[in-house]
Amino acid sequence: MPHRYKTVLLFGAPGAGKGTQGKILGKIPGFFHLACGDVFRSLDMTSELGKQFLQYSSRGELVPDELTIEMWSQNMHAQTVLSLYKPKEDLLVLDGIPRNVAQAKALEKYINVLKVIHLVCPDEDAMVHRMRRRALKENRIDDADEKVIRRRFEVYRLETQPVLDHYPKALITEVSAIGSPAAVLQHVLEVVVPVQDSHFRNPL
Repeated sequence: MPHRYKTVLLFGAPGAGKGTQGKILGKIPGFFHLACGDVFRSLDMTSELGKQFLQYSSRGELVPDELTIEMWSQNMHAQTVLSLYKPKEDLLVLDGIPRNVAQAKALEKYINVLKVIHLVCPDEDAMVHRMRRRALKENRIDDADEKVIRRRFEVYRLETQPVLDHYPKALITEVSAIGSPAAVLQHVLEVVVPVQDSHFRNPL
C-alpha cells in the first residue's frame, strides 16, 4: 500500500494526557499532530459530510466508524494540499483515533503505524480527579460530573482498549502518564525521536 502516512499513535484512558502530549509534539518541527476532536470541530457543517455528522451529533449519538474515517481522510488530504502536513518530512501523531478495532482496521490503508505510545496511569481515581479539575478550570460543566467521567472509562475499557491487541506488541511502548507534562514529554520523546530519525532524513 503506497503513500501511507508514517504514524505514531498516542493511546491511553481518558485524562492520561494524550491531547497535551500531542499538542506539544505538534509544535516540534518534523512532527504533525492531529486530534480526532479537531477533525470534528473543523468540519464545514454546510457540506455533505458536515450534514451527516450533525444528524448524529445533534441526537447525542456516536458518529459511525465509516463516517469518522471519511471525515478524517478528507481532513488529512486538506492538510497535505495546504502543506500544513508534509508526509515526506513529518511524522504524523494521532490521538483520539482509532477509537475501536473497526476503525483501526479501516485506517490501515491510510496509515503505517510505526509506534504506539500507551500512556499508562494505574490510578483511575487520580485521573478522574485530574479530569474534574480540568473541566472546572475550562468551564466544561458536563465533564465535571463524576458519573459522566466514570462512563467514559467504561467505554474506553470496552471499545478502545482492545485496539492495543490489534497492533503487534513490539510496536507498543508504555509510558507513565504520572508526573508533570514536561516529565511525561521527556519519556515520550525518548520513544518518538528514534522513530522520527530512522524514517526521515533530517538534514543538519
